[in-house]
Amino acid sequence: MIPLLHDFAGETVLVFGGGPVGARKARRFTREARVVVVAPDFADAEFGDAEFVRGAPEPADIDAWLDRTEPALVVAATDDGTLNARIESDARARNVLVNRTDIHGERENGSVVVPATVRDGDVTVSVSTGGTAPALSKYLREQIGAETEHAGEMAALAGAIRDRLQADSVAPARRRNAIRAVVRDDRVWKHLGTGGAKAQQRADRVVSDILGDTT
Repeated sequence: MIPLLHDFAGETVLVFGGGPVGARKARRFTREARVVVVAPDFADAEFGDAEFVRGAPEPADIDAWLDRTEPALVVAATDDGTLNARIESDARARNVLVNRTDIHGERENGSVVVPATVRDGDVTVSVSTGGTAPALSKYLREQIGAETEHAGEMAALAGAIRDRLQADSVAPARRRNAIRAVVRDDRVWKHLGTGGAKAQQRADRVVSDILGDTT
């Protein structure tokens, strides 16, 4: 599988299953998308801002639900393997992305694995074991989260420097060298999270050293 980032803004994600797994999927996608959760019962868990529809769809009902919601992604998170298979089949027939939560390892074409994700500002880091070891994905996410604290601030700082140097007509190769030096500078990282002024000052010093005080 090849990891991709997908923008779900303005899209609908349809989740079948109201248990803890369905809740976890709903929480993930309500950050961007409209999420509709269909289930006969709902776990005592956080579903984000998902919409709840109480019902117990049979396999023959799935196509009608797809008509009704027109989802960009369908999540099959019920405890009924036969129903999950029908959800997957009907979604794939419409070329709709599908995440089936009761299958691990090798996936069919068109299947989606939702990775463990670390977010800091505009920086997103995702970890996946292909669905084979969610516990490992969670562990690695926690480790990466600790290592990438303030990465969002660094991204904003580096982006501003890039824009400034580009406006000043600094040659691309010199521009890349300057930004690379900033993101690898331990002192810049140390000052991130303290209001930005010291990090900016240190970054300007690094850029100046790389470019020889000429931009």
